[in-house]
Amino acid sequence: MVYTPSDSRLDRQSKLQSALPRSAATSPAQLSIPFNNPLITGRELEYIRQALTSKRTAGDGFFTQQCQALLTQQIGAKTTLMTHSCTAALEMAALLADLQPGDEVIMPSYTFVSTANAFVLRGAVPVFVDIRPDTLNLDESKVEAAITPRTKVIAPVHYAGVSCDMDSLMAIARQHNLLVVEDAAQGIFSAYQNRPVGSMGHLAAFSFHETKNIVSGEGGALVINDSALLERAEIIREKGTNRSKFFRGEVDKYTWVDLGSSYLPSDIICAFLLAQLEQGDCIIQQRMEIWNYYHQAFAALEQRGILRRPSIPADCQHNAHIYHLLTESLEVRTALMAHLKQQGIQSTFHYVPLHSAPAGLQYGCTSGNLSVTEDISDRLVRLPLGAAMTMAEATCVVEAVLEFLG
Repeated sequence: MVYTPSDSRLDRQSKLQSALPRSAATSPAQLSIPFNNPLITGRELEYIRQALTSKRTAGDGFFTQQCQALLTQQIGAKTTLMTHSCTAALEMAALLADLQPGDEVIMPSYTFVSTANAFVLRGAVPVFVDIRPDTLNLDESKVEAAITPRTKVIAPVHYAGVSCDMDSLMAIARQHNLLVVEDAAQGIFSAYQNRPVGSMGHLAAFSFHETKNIVSGEGGALVINDSALLERAEIIREKGTNRSKFFRGEVDKYTWVDLGSSYLPSDIICAFLLAQLEQGDCIIQQRMEIWNYYHQAFAALEQRGILRRPSIPADCQHNAHIYHLLTESLEVRTALMAHLKQQGIQSTFHYVPLHSAPAGLQYGCTSGNLSVTEDISDRLVRLPLGAAMTMAEATCVVEAVLEFLG
């Protein structure tokens, strides 16, 4: 199998790479294909230098403000507050939900631990619900059965940048007077019925960890769509003080007024992130070309029943965050990953279901049967995917998979 990359892709890669120091543009290892290969767009170092020379490197500097404004515009939110991680944004959301010990939060078990930890830290109980077999997102048809008088929050997770059925979830939330916190860690620049992921819940948390599409090493953002939560969100983010009001001249001094912590990122981190956000469309396009190439290459294997490819509903516009395959069994997945490793290709599986983890058993509970979650977690394998990945590398991955399964 031979793949010839399009001229447009080569041109884009050349322009972005030419802006880098030569060592950075030519340093990737020649004998292995890493699972994650983020794209450095070329202005990251320039913006970091500007942040350093401004002598304003702490939180809420110029670059922080620029990132917040850009994300707010792109998502269509009321406000965006940059945080030092998506975990921090989720912790802020848990504080804003005013959870009390014993309150319940409905979420999928098939998610990263931060989704649960943020609420457990407030004394709340994560109630784990099964996922859909197609999108691997929270199964909206099973949410109402999980609601009790203690339920306060629904926390849908947009797995692989594919949106949950937000219309159904928001309707349930309205009916039961619940807060919706979108865990959009993987969902930057995705959409549901042409509405940006992160714009539909009362709150949403994004990640810019180095494994995500848009990166800053570490970093996150809390998106606020409910105006009633804006003032308290600022206070929580500033260690529980009304410091933001002080800097706007709304109070003559600032003091401790509520619970909070230090959730601000350094302006240096946001300087790096701004360069990434400015090239967001290009980064997503680069990833999408790899994703589409994989998807076409494995169609025949799916038709033969050997594996299953990702499923994208017609009303979802995804961001090519993950390309996964579902193998026939755990044994096949284990053998496939070992084969790829022998070829110098790094692949990974994903979450150990939280309801089966020691802390999940201690702090959470389940609603109904979680058979889809348990089945998927045994069979899913993630293939390398990144905006800086070349088509030659993608071809090696495809050939290695076809050699083993074809």
